[in-house]
Parts: sequence; structure tokens; C-alpha cells
Amino acid sequence: MASGRFFRQLRILVLLLVLFVVAMDAWLMKVRSTDWDEPLWVVVYPVNGDGSDVTARYIDSLHPGVFAPIAEFLDREAGRKGLSQQDLVKMKLGPEVDSRPPAPPHDRGIPGVMWWSLRLRYWAWQIGREYSGPPADIRLFVVYHDPAMHVRLDHSLGLQKGLIGVVNAFASPSMSSRNNVVIAHEILHTLGATDKYDPATNQPLFPAGYAEPARTPLHPQVNAEIMGGRIPVTASTAEIPPGLGRVVVGEATALEINWVE
Repeated sequence: MASGRFFRQLRILVLLLVLFVVAMDAWLMKVRSTDWDEPLWVVVYPVNGDGSDVTARYIDSLHPGVFAPIAEFLDREAGRKGLSQQDLVKMKLGPEVDSRPPAPPHDRGIPGVMWWSLRLRYWAWQIGREYSGPPADIRLFVVYHDPAMHVRLDHSLGLQKGLIGVVNAFASPSMSSRNNVVIAHEILHTLGATDKYDPATNQPLFPAGYAEPARTPLHPQVNAEIMGGRIPVTASTAEIPPGLGRVVVGEATALEINWVE
């Protein structure tokens, strides 16, 4: 009896130790990823999301320069917030991944997202074993789709735990600027930034989701706040920004990613 109690307590102790190690690892990862002492390596792994020839040809045409505006955007906005560091991120193009990541949950509640998060991290771990690629602090799996076949795409998701993102994007050179807005949004999700729009309407939330919340008159706004996602035109309508030149990092987002105190 005493022996059974001892082993039960030992199992509980081991479980608590494991949970402590996991929690500490997540905390250290968050601290290191937002101390901005060294550049973060962001590796983009393209995925053919629809199996089409159009998407395959687009992926074959990709090169690191396609994603360079993302690094330039982050350096520009960090400088605007007073950070002296430059080259905050280094964008790298990884090899194409043959398998597709687990589909995001239709239920965006906590249980559904947690289960998807575990499946995604396991899938990414398996991919890491198969693909050598460049070293990565943040791994983004960009799932491309032929725009002629897909008018709208599922929402993209970024996980702070594991520093992993899944981005749904269009396989078209004319859409690369808009794709980069989504990729930058998900990179900031992995660093702890939160959404600042109403998921029911996609309308940016005031004031955190506005690029210029003190603007008079308030509407129309000129730019989008990166985590707000869109340019508010009126109190009930908003436009997708054409590229990162029309996007800024707002005060609330800068605080979340440790750009301001």
C-alpha cells in the first residue's frame, strides 16, 4: 500500500517537473525572441496548397528577395519606435515541403486551437527531421494557392509556443505584396502580438487596431495597423492594405513585442 502511494507520488512529481521544464522553455523562448539582441532567423517553407501546376510554378520561382520587404518593414517600424538595432530579422527561403500542415480548426475556441497547436508542432517537428534547411528561430509554412481556383483563403495562424506560423497565400507575383502583409502579421503573432480586429467583421478595433487613433477626422485612415489588418475607411468598413508600405506597428503591438516599455 505504502509502495503504491510512493510510486503515485513519484509519477506526480515527475509530471510536475516535466511541466515546469516545458513552462520554463516557453518562457525562455519568449524572452530570447523579444530581447532584440541578435537577429531572428525566419525561414519560409513553401507548400503547394492545391496541387496545381500554377502553384508549383510559382513556388519554383520564389527567391529570398520576395520576402525582403518584411525585414525592411520591421526595421523601419522599429526605428520609428526608437530602437537603434537594425536587421531585426533575416528572412530565409527553405525547401518546399511536400506534406500539408494540419488544417486550422473551424472552432477557434481554446480547446480547438490547443489541439491544433499540438498537432501542428508535432507535424513541424517531423518536417524538421526530414528537411535540413537553414537554422530557424521562427518557422513559417506558407501554403500557396492558385488565385484562379481560390477567391478567398482560410485565416492564417501564428503560434508563440514553438514560434511556428501557417500562412495561406496566393500563388501570384501580383499578390506577393499582400502576402507579405499576412506573413509579417503572423511573424508578430509568434512574438506575442495579439489580433486587434473583430473576427466577426474583420474591422480593426479602436484604438489599438488603428494606425492613427488620434487622427482628426478619425476616418478614413491612411494606413493599417499590422495586427488590425486593414485600413479603416469608415466606422464599419475597412480595406486590405496593398503592401507593407501602407502598414505600421501601433503602440499596443510595440509593447507586446518589447519594442517600448
